[in-house]
Amino acid sequence: MAAISIRKRALNLITRWLNHETAPDHDLAPLTSFNRLCYEIRPGDVILVEGRTRISEVIKLITQSPWTHSALYIGRLYELEDRPLQNKLVSEYRLDMDKPYIIEALLGEGTVIYPLDKYSEEHLRICRPKGLSPEDTHKVINYAVKRLGNDYDIRQLLDLARFMLPYSFIPRRWRSSLFSHNAGIQTRTVCSSMIGEAFQAVRFPILPFAEKTQDNKIHLYQRNPRLMTPRDFDFSPYFDIVKYPFFNLDDLSLYRHLPWANSDMYCNNPNDCYITETGMVSNSDTGNSSPQSHSNKITTAKPTRSQGKAS
Repeated sequence: MAAISIRKRALNLITRWLNHETAPDHDLAPLTSFNRLCYEIRPGDVILVEGRTRISEVIKLITQSPWTHSALYIGRLYELEDRPLQNKLVSEYRLDMDKPYIIEALLGEGTVIYPLDKYSEEHLRICRPKGLSPEDTHKVINYAVKRLGNDYDIRQLLDLARFMLPYSFIPRRWRSSLFSHNAGIQTRTVCSSMIGEAFQAVRFPILPFAEKTQDNKIHLYQRNPRLMTPRDFDFSPYFDIVKYPFFNLDDLSLYRHLPWANSDMYCNNPNDCYITETGMVSNSDTGNSSPQSHSNKITTAKPTRSQGKAS
């Protein structure tokens, strides 16, 4: 018992350290509109999150993608056609019928349900399954609801890191939970695996393997959901990327009226910007006859916070 208690305390300390989140930079304006996202999103959509925790930085390194987390949007509870499911969510989790909700698997919390506005200040992307029927959308949501309360599988996360890193001191498959095939329902999961399993339960493809037979027929095979990461929904040809920019460019030439701070400024990142020599810009390029200024001096105005010369 003492050994188990020590192990549990150590795991809790590691979890808290990995979940430490850096504060959002309020000096930077968002490139996307959360209000538009709330208008565009539909039940069954997958939301990708660019996280700000330490574990998010690890996932970015492993997957070479900015997307570190995925969640399933289930909509507002009054939109659910399954009344017993609706009543279960209201009674067991004391949810508001009018709020939009997501289901996600989180390190340290397991599979949980939260309001969508939890991510109102984050960089998000909507991935919409193409042609998913209303009936199967309900089945996907129902699958995720039934997993509420399941633990987060940190062992699977570590094995996935070992499998995806280019170098490993031990064989990638050796004693790996990614390739174990246990009978029955899994009681531990990670975010993308849970969502992947929900879509695979209705035979919806994410990144399937395709095989051509000798008679030129195509056979598809579902990918192991334990190997799925958030970027797979972004890469999948079977999910549409729904964009909701802060500035809507649907109107002709509206981009010409965007509030650019300085036409000669280029940024390596939000904290490292410089002014470069651009020379004269012709009327045919911009419709503006005024010349552009010549300078190679580093700007000191926001967002620049570091000094250096353009290469």
